[in-house]
Amino acid sequence: MADLITMPKMGFDMAEGTLVEWTKQVGDDVTEGDVVAVIETDKANVEVTAFTTGTLRHILADVGTVVPVGQAIAVVGATDEEIDLAELSPELAAAPQMLPAAVAAPETIREIAVEKIAAPHAAGADEGRILVSPVAQRIAEELGIDLSLVQGSGPSGRIVKRDIETYFRQREETTAEAAPPPIPTPSYEPTGDEYHIEPVSPMRRTISRRMTESKQQAPHFYITVEVDMEAAMALRSQMNDLVPEDARLSVNDLIVKATAIGLRQFPRLNASLAGDKIHILNRVNIGVAVARDNGLITTVIKDCDTKPLAHIAREARELIGRARRGRMQAEDMVGGTFTVTNLGMFGVEDFVAIINPPQAAILAVGAVKQVPVVDQDGQLAAGTRMKLTISADHRVTDGVEAASFLQSVQAALEQPMKLLL
Repeated sequence: MADLITMPKMGFDMAEGTLVEWTKQVGDDVTEGDVVAVIETDKANVEVTAFTTGTLRHILADVGTVVPVGQAIAVVGATDEEIDLAELSPELAAAPQMLPAAVAAPETIREIAVEKIAAPHAAGADEGRILVSPVAQRIAEELGIDLSLVQGSGPSGRIVKRDIETYFRQREETTAEAAPPPIPTPSYEPTGDEYHIEPVSPMRRTISRRMTESKQQAPHFYITVEVDMEAAMALRSQMNDLVPEDARLSVNDLIVKATAIGLRQFPRLNASLAGDKIHILNRVNIGVAVARDNGLITTVIKDCDTKPLAHIAREARELIGRARRGRMQAEDMVGGTFTVTNLGMFGVEDFVAIINPPQAAILAVGAVKQVPVVDQDGQLAAGTRMKLTISADHRVTDGVEAASFLQSVQAALEQPMKLLL
């Protein structure tokens, strides 16, 4: 039986994605788990995988098309199966003009490609209307861009977000060149040769919007504890001596596991607010913030409370690698219930983070450092310490509960055999 491949939802605020590449073509065999397409979201390029085995029978969206979440983008079925698109989805029956016919031979593929290249690309007008994707329209509104001045490069001259970005960049460059010289003032003013203009990327715009909403809507409070990492670092060293270099544990792996233990004991930190209800989440899915050139992205390690430490380390390594290459999969980004963000590798001693909505809290991790401490005998000695700071939503939890959670994480790290149970 034929199955639909739909635009996946990656993040609670994702509404649409852009088709970047089809890695399979009509007529290709598809196995469950195969990557069939690559889509672009506001955060990253993500691989779309098949959930069934068969033959790719129909491609329902061209490269460059912006597709709403949940809308069909392809059909997988048996080679000789008669497929009724309207029966598969009422949505497809309502918009048959969006459905390219199934392609049976390479010659047909070339003919379709030539027709698209040869088709005239107007400025996006169709009987007085401007064809524009929802993402491009939203960006244009934010930047104050008149869509009638933008040349569309999408299907049928549709304006897509890259057109808006190109127009904005060109407009800013033209404005900078045409601007009159500044009026001399006593204060220092940089000249055009001393700076360059960079348009705000979609990813940076998304981060800005979400973090602003978080700070405005969630009443943050912050608690910091200092953890004795002597035993945890010794355990890590012993375990890493027993495994290949590419399977070694990071400090962050220990923290993720300890955090999962704490969340199981204090589930209200593993929660989200929905109107006047608090959703206490049953799974402990910890998001790990990963730095990329254009901003932070969060990858999600599922069920950290039930997975062994070595499994968490291996999964984290794979997820972070895909995130940095910009080839994430849909499940890599969704389902997070709590976030850990670590700046310790940059020598940062401690910091506070902004909660990643709709989650109730985020844990900020500082560097593991050698510092002078006073031991149990009152003597000055060298110690290995790390600071953890939780940012929590006061609508969901309070200071005592958040402090108790931090004590649980601290205890797991200071008695690290708990991480192996």
